[in-house]
Amino acid sequence: MSKSRPPTSLHTCGIRVPCSTSNLGAGFDCIGLAFDRYLDAGYEPGASDLRIRRAGTLRDLPANMADDRLAAAFLAELSRRGVDSVGGTLLATSSIPIARGLGSSGAATVAGIALAVAACGQELDRDAALAAAVRMEGHPDNAAAALFGGLVAVASAGHVPRAMRLPLSSEIAFVFGAPATGVSTERARAALPKHVPHSAAARNLGRMAALLHGLANADAESLGIGFSDELHVPYRLPLIAHANRALEAALKAGAWAVTLSGSGSGIIAACPRAAEPPVRQAVLDAFGGSASGADAFVLRADMNGVQPRDFGTLRDALRGAS
Repeated sequence: MSKSRPPTSLHTCGIRVPCSTSNLGAGFDCIGLAFDRYLDAGYEPGASDLRIRRAGTLRDLPANMADDRLAAAFLAELSRRGVDSVGGTLLATSSIPIARGLGSSGAATVAGIALAVAACGQELDRDAALAAAVRMEGHPDNAAAALFGGLVAVASAGHVPRAMRLPLSSEIAFVFGAPATGVSTERARAALPKHVPHSAAARNLGRMAALLHGLANADAESLGIGFSDELHVPYRLPLIAHANRALEAALKAGAWAVTLSGSGSGIIAACPRAAEPPVRQAVLDAFGGSASGADAFVLRADMNGVQPRDFGTLRDALRGAS
């Protein structure tokens, strides 16, 4: 929608956005995979200043609206569409862990953009939304998975990101685990070297080919090659207590491959479905057990990406959580 033709009114609406893992070893900054934990967000117009109500993993975030990624993306997308004065209420609840490597910030950015489009009564253009998310987020992998669902690769033609859905075998199970403490994206980015050897970059290209083959065919050997990395994982693992122990525990419990989820602090393991319970328990124990605040759970791929959500159901869910 052109900024010269803003909507005459905003609409009550709701959306659901999946979490995602990114990087997956050799897929640094270009591979994302959506999973079945969600951020639900809604908007109801009103005459008062815009406010936000949160629940779930978002409950303890700072109350300052200026620092809220969902609200910032919502207002930025509305402004781009010619709406600069916005009142009413944003609702948001999430089961996505914060700062654990499951794309919570990317989901929030996508949620804000998609909610703004819905509030204007428009259909979501996922390609345009990806470009907007990259402008706000800076990196595309989590946003692409959240928007399109499934396994997604992202490449840029000039400054325009293009998302490509890739085949994913239904025979692969995924187990996520994380310690009690998170790692911010900023800290994880700061840990990366400014330069890497040409030989390391070349080896990672071969690993990328193995990664995509392994994910498409549930090929354990290819997954093991593809989940290894020289560009980011070795520099980020030292930021996470007991990370190496958790990686080793997952492999001993039957995982085919294991690596950092996003930039951490969580890890993601690919395994046969029969190995889900022992791998989950092994990772949880390695991170200190649930009593320490660690968590581990099985994830299923979300193949739909961002979807509409009934606002009334969302409002009732937040009312029950308050």
